[in-house]
Amino acid sequence: MNEQIELQLRVLCDLVPPCADAAYLFAQTEPNQPSVFEAARGLLDRKVVGRVLISDCAAKSGYVGADACRKAMVQAGIPEEAIAEVPMEPTEILHTKIEAQAVVRFARTQGYRTLIVTSAPFHQERAFMAVVTAAMRDWPDLKVYSVPGKAQPWDEVVTHSQGVLRGTRAELIDPEQRRIELYTAQGDLACRADVLKYLRRRDAEPPRDTLNSSAS
Repeated sequence: MNEQIELQLRVLCDLVPPCADAAYLFAQTEPNQPSVFEAARGLLDRKVVGRVLISDCAAKSGYVGADACRKAMVQAGIPEEAIAEVPMEPTEILHTKIEAQAVVRFARTQGYRTLIVTSAPFHQERAFMAVVTAAMRDWPDLKVYSVPGKAQPWDEVVTHSQGVLRGTRAELIDPEQRRIELYTAQGDLACRADVLKYLRRRDAEPPRDTLNSSAS
């Protein structure tokens, strides 16, 4: 089977456990925020998670900043008490690798066993691969699951990638694929074959209890 196609399908249609310790929302530019907020609200409503994680960074690299993000999440119907911030400051910029490594470190310090990763659909594969890569290197016991954000109009022009890449959401798909190839070649991302092995191992292991699926 084509590994690229298999991984893309598994990332976009992952089998998520009934309860997970938390969901991490990758930082978005403002037009793409509703996508991840809607996914988070769905996870909370279904009681899959009780805690939603965001970056603690100030506004930078296209991200509106933790304070503005938290406010927008509350306006979108996400309870403020369910929101927690992952330490990433100080950093001059914010990008996928920084977020992935930080959230895995946070998961390890919290003793999380399961973590859901959510980003805008066109970025979901790379975001998921980045967290799996960090988990394999720093917290192999962590089970990472994929829940992409809600699809938004594909022909709408938006900014992405530290707020400097501009195009329709459909036009952002190809640059994301090129970044996956580049970062895999550089060693920053595990190759697709290794991520698929991680998924098979993850799904072959018996389910384990989460620490607590409700916010505490």
